[in-house]
Amino acid sequence: MRLTILGGGGFRLPLVYAALLRDRSEGRITRVVLHDVDAGRLAAVARVLADQAAGVADAPEVTVTTDLDLALRGADFVFSAIRVGGLAGRAADESVALAEGVLGQETVGAGGIAYGLRTVPVAEDIARRTARIAPDAWVVNFTNPAGLVTEAMARHLGDRVIGICDSPVGLGRRVARVLGVDPERAWFDYAGLNHLGWLRGVRVAGRDELPRLLADPGLLDSFEEGRLFGAQWLRSLGAIPNEYLHYYYFNRETVHAYRTAERTRGAFLHDQQARFYAEMERPETSALAAWDRTRAEREATYMAHNREAAGAGERDASDLESGGYEQVALALMRAIAHDRRTTLILNVRNRGALAALDAEAVVEVPCLVDANGAHPVAVSPLPGHATGLVCAVKAVEREVLAAAASGSRARAVAAFALHPLVDSVTVARRLVEAYTAAHPGLSYLR
Repeated sequence: MRLTILGGGGFRLPLVYAALLRDRSEGRITRVVLHDVDAGRLAAVARVLADQAAGVADAPEVTVTTDLDLALRGADFVFSAIRVGGLAGRAADESVALAEGVLGQETVGAGGIAYGLRTVPVAEDIARRTARIAPDAWVVNFTNPAGLVTEAMARHLGDRVIGICDSPVGLGRRVARVLGVDPERAWFDYAGLNHLGWLRGVRVAGRDELPRLLADPGLLDSFEEGRLFGAQWLRSLGAIPNEYLHYYYFNRETVHAYRTAERTRGAFLHDQQARFYAEMERPETSALAAWDRTRAEREATYMAHNREAAGAGERDASDLESGGYEQVALALMRAIAHDRRTTLILNVRNRGALAALDAEAVVEVPCLVDANGAHPVAVSPLPGHATGLVCAVKAVEREVLAAAASGSRARAVAAFALHPLVDSVTVARRLVEAYTAAHPGLSYLR
């Protein structure tokens, strides 16, 4: 099978290729086509992949191209992992928001809206071209904001686009480890939107093990989310929130930590990856060693501002394990290509899974996957506070989609103003002014 990866010069791409190298199943991916608008980044990542493949029999063949139509032609699966505006754009998203005293994280709040406004038009163009050039391909969306971008692409691809994220997977694995249960044998009752979901149960052989975790302060203090949110708040919720909900539940503390930090996460990654790609221009550089070193630093500093705000300390070695988004992608491809039925937490059109949202809204819920795609499982209703937050954020996503479709500056202002983490229409107007000045890709807003 042929896999096309859009954003193939992205830093995390070797994680996907490593998973493909480990896959020895029948009908596996044998050809990988990397597409990126930056030929230099493509060449750097291709060097890392070549090092990974050294000595591996029958490693998937890798080719690179900057021609999107050529990359799409003949694809069985398409991974969309683009970053419109690059890390410089992310850094600008953060700094503009923080200057107004609101959160600038890349998927949450003002920063996420800005990222969505410049990404949705590009993602929709990719979706239209995929539908025309590779109509039988399945599109797996990694591009953030994942739920919003998946919903935009679904308007052109229908159920043939499926969004994935490693956050629910990582949360489930950490909780299972603390409880001493096999994550492969557990049913994770998880529901919400991307980066806005709650783990409400961990069922093994018909028994929910989550109450045992919530009742034990020692267990709660032994993993990332427990230290991040605190045992008392988790017991109040009766659930384990996705780590990104820290931005909502402890917004003031997090914004303060961001504003007083030496530099933002986006600025850190921009500088770090600039060094990596510059190092890769030297022929003598050991590509895989340089990538491994850079990745370890990246993961150790993940959500550092939130941990500072929560007083959670440094990340434990057990928390550094990847959530496994590359493994989710591989399991998804296997299930579809070979009709190997499995259950995965995915971003798909609602179809009644969450009663509070309409059928076309993309949600993040457990799905049964087979040759016909991903089918969301109806989940129990979220509690009132969670339902209100999910509905509010989905309304914001719809305003982003409307602004991208119409080019309406007023709809863009509405998207910012209606977000729970932006508390002022006046601030929303200033944010639109500042973001359009910072990002040429938002010049379509009139």
